[in-house]
Amino acid sequence: MRRSERKQEDPDLGILSGRTLFGLQRELFGALGEQGHPELRPRHGAVLAYLDEEGSRATDLAAQSGQHKQVIGTLVDELVALGYVERQPDPADRRAKLIVPTEKGLDEMARSDAAMAAIERRHAQAVGEADYAAFKRVFRLIAERQSAGTP
Repeated sequence: MRRSERKQEDPDLGILSGRTLFGLQRELFGALGEQGHPELRPRHGAVLAYLDEEGSRATDLAAQSGQHKQVIGTLVDELVALGYVERQPDPADRRAKLIVPTEKGLDEMARSDAAMAAIERRHAQAVGEADYAAFKRVFRLIAERQSAGTP
């Protein structure tokens, strides 16, 4: 059996994760585009998915998303230019900056949360609420172990 056939019949965790991620991104960013946010790209999720409504530090966004701080800085620059976020002094440390969503950013965040909730409800209905809850619990454990580098 050829490797490509084997990977189709019995895909590994990387392939399954990739299919899931890319499918979610297509659906989510397609919906956001239809709802007034056509300039956003999946890469912007490294900031927007983790951004707190009251603002977040770039170092925290980098740690949460698993991206390098320089990558986050570039994405923040793009999102500032697109009108989704702005940099403001951090009241807890005037030397630091917070990345704060604008009204446009808050709108995107609310729409993204609603779209993801709808996607999750659809999957839960398709496979059953209990099975979906178990899948998420186990997938979360695997993601945490993988992120931590646990063998």
